[in-house]
Amino acid sequence: MTWVPGSGQGLAPTPVVRLGIEVSGTPRGLWLKLEGHNPYGSIKGRTALALWRDVADRLDPGVGLVESTSGNLGLALAALAAAHRVPFTAVVDPRTSAALLYDIRALGARVVTVDTPDGVGGYLLNRLARVQGMLAARPGLVWPNQYINPASPAAHATGTAPELHRQTHGERTSVLVAVSTGGTLAGFRQYVAASGADWELVGVDATGSAALGGPSGPRLLSGIGSSRPSAFLPDGHRPTVYVGAEEAVRVCLWLRDTTGIGVGASAGALVAAALRLFRADVRRTSAACLCPDGADRYLDTVFSTAWRRAHGLAGPAVVPGVRVLTAGESAGPLAEEARS
Repeated sequence: MTWVPGSGQGLAPTPVVRLGIEVSGTPRGLWLKLEGHNPYGSIKGRTALALWRDVADRLDPGVGLVESTSGNLGLALAALAAAHRVPFTAVVDPRTSAALLYDIRALGARVVTVDTPDGVGGYLLNRLARVQGMLAARPGLVWPNQYINPASPAAHATGTAPELHRQTHGERTSVLVAVSTGGTLAGFRQYVAASGADWELVGVDATGSAALGGPSGPRLLSGIGSSRPSAFLPDGHRPTVYVGAEEAVRVCLWLRDTTGIGVGASAGALVAAALRLFRADVRRTSAACLCPDGADRYLDTVFSTAWRRAHGLAGPAVVPGVRVLTAGESAGPLAEEARS
């Protein structure tokens, strides 16, 4: 089933690929759920549809809506707004991909860039202040507020998480979820609590992020981490693995070079965290990473030699002690294509 903006239809399952890898001489299974196959290229296609449905009856087509975004949600909301002929403003910051900004504008949305750092490692707090100022100046403007809207975790509790559970055949595994607003991880927690899925649910955050209670500090990558604690996870989450930019970028490059699979920065952090978990416990034989987007969003950053050199990330794409054995089994659209 193909999703058409504004049609009210659901979303087709995104594919899962299982890699057979060897870590420190021990065979392991690594599932990659490729959310870049969602509408508009990221997991935020799911979030955008849920947020849109939540606010649709409050929208004034003459005024529109606004959202703070690092890019992916902005693109998905811009597409929905264009389909419904509703004005949309995306409030972004300098770390937002140039390609995403081009696409958001091409859909007719307005882009407001907040270029003043918030003093706690990012731009989020100042983006939110700009949104608040716009709401005060424009009565009737609607803010879906992805940071507190329960529609966000609900989209994953009822959609993404059970979908992954089916695709991994209900097996016992460690499931790794990247954190920014915390909505995705909160939704997965809701699903595990309701279903009893035999998952070790692992939060993965950026070094310098306060999303899960860690200390704030400088952060380089977009799409993972936050300048403030998650409203969805006020008590944090355990276990949580923190990954720095250098490690996340190196794993992105390694994965592309060894498997041909291109994923974004937060997915690189997820795979890096999974490899750490494998090394820490020989009994941990399986892990699943919810990869939020693909490499296409990072051609001018993670996958740009010039950008990596400018940020001191020019090391080799090597992950010692890890070898890819197989890249075979898949579930979802990729599997259907292989059988056709």
